[in-house]
Amino acid sequence: MHSAWRCDNCGDVHPFHVADHIGPEILESALRQPAPSVEHMPVWCPWPLPPGWMVTGVGWAGDDRSGVRATALSCSGPDPLGGGPADLILIAEQPGVGLGTRFAGIPGIDPGYLIAEALGDGSGRAGPHAKVKACGHPTPLWCVKSPEDRSAYVSEAKGMWLYAVAWPASAGYFLAEHVVLHDLSDGIPPELMYGAPSPYLHGRV
Repeated sequence: MHSAWRCDNCGDVHPFHVADHIGPEILESALRQPAPSVEHMPVWCPWPLPPGWMVTGVGWAGDDRSGVRATALSCSGPDPLGGGPADLILIAEQPGVGLGTRFAGIPGIDPGYLIAEALGDGSGRAGPHAKVKACGHPTPLWCVKSPEDRSAYVSEAKGMWLYAVAWPASAGYFLAEHVVLHDLSDGIPPELMYGAPSPYLHGRV
């Protein structure tokens, strides 16, 4: 008998849970999930949200034995370039989980090699492709190669991997708008707006 969750391609994995709906009570319940070896796992949310954008889902990877090892929050709104609908998923994860690479559509578990490729010659001289503030700290983001239907950015914040994955690919320009990321574990803004569940977070596309 093997009690771990397994993927045919990746081996043992942490199960991924997604709330069916989203609202203040559901978000607060997700934030109460226990995390191993850390006080809490970050749940990143752009705040303030740009006009027309709403929070559209929350998920976490882990089980009762391992605790939460990764979180995902989805936001939806108008594409900053095309004007059509756009979706953004922000993921915080501990090393060795692979949730971010799954949504980014890239191989492997951890993205360190992809950041090295994005830096070009590996010297670190190449500048980041986007910058955000995460809990008040300037945080560079590197765009990594992903399927053409999306854009994926990777960084590190609070000692964990930070992914930002946007659909369609042009929605990645959302990150050029002086985005500030707030950790909802530090408090949920009462003005936060909620919308219909994101099809990307729920795996419906």
